[in-house]
Amino acid sequence: MNASPSLVDELMSQLQGAPMQQMAQQLGTDTAQTQSAVGAALPLLLGALGQNAAQPQGAADLLGALQRDHSAAVPQGLGGLGDLLGSVLGGAQGGGAGLGGGADILGHIFGGNQQRAEAGLGQATGLGGNAGNLLQMLAPIVMAFLASRVQSGGLDAGGLGQALGQERERAQAQGGLGGGLLGSLLDQDGDGQVGMGDLFKIGGALLGGRR
Repeated sequence: MNASPSLVDELMSQLQGAPMQQMAQQLGTDTAQTQSAVGAALPLLLGALGQNAAQPQGAADLLGALQRDHSAAVPQGLGGLGDLLGSVLGGAQGGGAGLGGGADILGHIFGGNQQRAEAGLGQATGLGGNAGNLLQMLAPIVMAFLASRVQSGGLDAGGLGQALGQERERAQAQGGLGGGLLGSLLDQDGDGQVGMGDLFKIGGALLGGRR
């Protein structure tokens, strides 16, 4: 299963170069720190989406949102992804409008655990309060990337849920910053295991906030 590149690896490769530099400039950090933080944030975002899509209704809601709200922003190659990031950052520089969309997406992904996710990422990567801004930049990019995969791969809700479930399992198995943060976030009751109680607490996040 690990022979094929993960969604995190694919997205990380597309963010190299100018997009990573743009994010570093916006955050006021160097490119190396930004790269490390993005490497932790992507498994966290995709893994949380995988948790939400573990239930058929969650996967169906996510698929509908991708097709309705994010297919128009699907990046066409590297330039498209850079353009999408530029529009997010441009809105941020003009008063925060660009990051507002990202904040809404994060609310759907993490639900009541958004602050916990941001604080954990900030502490683990040294970004501090900037972690929330990074997640807001990445959220629309992750969703556009997934919309692209849905279009190109002809994925239905089941296929999308399976792909994201594999991504969640891979992140937790590989560990590292992203996998550790994801495991901590999913283990709500602190017993070291992601049980059914944890799953229901997280799984309702996407469903409860969906318009």
